[in-house]
Amino acid sequence: MKIIVFAAALLAISCTNAQKSTTKPESKMEQQNTTSSIHQFIVKDITGAEFNLADLRGKKVLIVNTASKCGLTPQFEQLEELYQKYKDQNFTIIGFPTNDFMSQDPGSNDEIAEFCKINYGVTFPMMSKIVVKGDTIEPLFKYLTTKAENGLDDFDVEWNFQKFLINEDGKLVKVISPRTLPTNDEIINWIEGK
Repeated sequence: MKIIVFAAALLAISCTNAQKSTTKPESKMEQQNTTSSIHQFIVKDITGAEFNLADLRGKKVLIVNTASKCGLTPQFEQLEELYQKYKDQNFTIIGFPTNDFMSQDPGSNDEIAEFCKINYGVTFPMMSKIVVKGDTIEPLFKYLTTKAENGLDDFDVEWNFQKFLINEDGKLVKVISPRTLPTNDEIINWIEGK
C-alpha cells in the first residue's frame, strides 16, 4: 500500500513540474513576439491623437528624434525634402521631439508644431514630445536601443537628429549618426533599395 501511495505522489509531482516547464517557454515566446517590430507600438502624435505604427506595415520608415533649438535643427529642411521626394514610394518619416539633450526643445507640442511648420515647412508626421533615454524612456525608443528587443544591437541615442532606419516589416536595420544629413547617399540608397 505504501508503494502505491509513494508512486502516486511521485506521479503527481512529475506532472506538476512538467506543467510548469511548458508554461514558461510559451510566456517567454509571447513576450518576444510583442516587441518584434515597431508595429507593436501606439504613440501619440503632436496633437495628442493615437498614432498606430501598425498602419506603417509595408513602408520603410525613418524615425528621428528632433529638437527646435539645436545646431542640427536645419536638418528639418532635408528631412522634409526627403519626405516629399519619397512619400509616395512606400516611405515615411516620423519625428519625435525630445528635450533630453541640453534642453534644446523646451516648448510645448503646439509650439514645436508651429516652429516646424513656419520655419521648415514640415509636413511629415511629428509625434508628441518624449523621453529617448534614461529610466523613463519611451517604450518605442527602448525597443530601438535595446538588442534584446530589436534583435540588431544596443544603441545609445547620441544626440538630437539620430536616425533609425526601419524596413517594411517594422524591423530596425540601421542607426545613422545625428551628424549625418538626411540626404546622405547612405540613406538615399537604403530608401531606393540599392
